[in-house]
Amino acid sequence: MPFTFKQFHIDDTHCGMRVSTDAIVLGGWANLSSAKRILDIGTGCGVLSIMAAQRSEATIVGVEIDATTCDVAKVNCLKSPWGERLKIVNQSIDVFTAEYTGSKQERFEHIICNPPYFVSGPQSQDSKRAEARHTNSLTFTVLLTQIERLLKSTGRASLILPIESLGFFENALNDSELSIHRQQRVISVREKQPNRVLLEVGFNISFAIEMPALIIREKTGEYSEAMIVLTQAFYLKL
Repeated sequence: MPFTFKQFHIDDTHCGMRVSTDAIVLGGWANLSSAKRILDIGTGCGVLSIMAAQRSEATIVGVEIDATTCDVAKVNCLKSPWGERLKIVNQSIDVFTAEYTGSKQERFEHIICNPPYFVSGPQSQDSKRAEARHTNSLTFTVLLTQIERLLKSTGRASLILPIESLGFFENALNDSELSIHRQQRVISVREKQPNRVLLEVGFNISFAIEMPALIIREKTGEYSEAMIVLTQAFYLKL
C-alpha cells in the first residue's frame, strides 16, 4: 500500500515486507551524524535508505536480493528529493560484499538493517514475505560476517529485532569481532512487555549502553512523547 511521509512517498505494493513501524523507528534511531557512506542491507522498498538520505548528507547504497522489490526501491528513491545520493543494487549481500571489498572502496561509516529475524515458526505462503521475515538465506552469522567486512573500524551498524530473536543474535555476535555499543528495548504500548530491541554494534567497544525503553504508544492509543520526537520528521500527522 502506498505510504506518504512529510518529504517523500513510498509505494511498497509489490514488496515482501511493507513499510512498518520497525523500519520507521530504526530509521529515526540510527546515529548517522558523522556518516559519509551508509549501507542499507535488505533495503526492501527503500524506506530506510530514503530516511537516511533525509537525515544526513551521506551517499547511501541499498542492497536488495529480490529483483522485483529492487525495482520498486529504485523508483521510490528516484522520486525522492535525494535521488542523486541513493543507489539501489540487486544482489545478495555476500556477492555485494565480495565485489565491493574487491574493488578496494572505502568502507561504510554506518550500516542499517531491518533483517529477516524469525529463526523458526510458521512462514507465510507468500514466498517474498517469508523470505523477508525469516532467516532462510540471511542468518545472523552471515549478516554479521558481511557487516564486519563492510564496516569502517570506527563505524557503527544499527538493527532492530524481535525480543525473542535477541538470544540467537547475541550467540552469533559472540563469534564475531563486533559487540553491542547501544541497546534500547521497544514497548508497543505502555505497561506491556518489550517486543522489539534496537541495537547498535561496532568494533572495539568497551561497554554497552542500555537506554531506557522506548514506548511507542500510550494506553490511550496516542504516540508517546519519545516516539513523536523520534519520528516527527517523517510522519505526516506528527
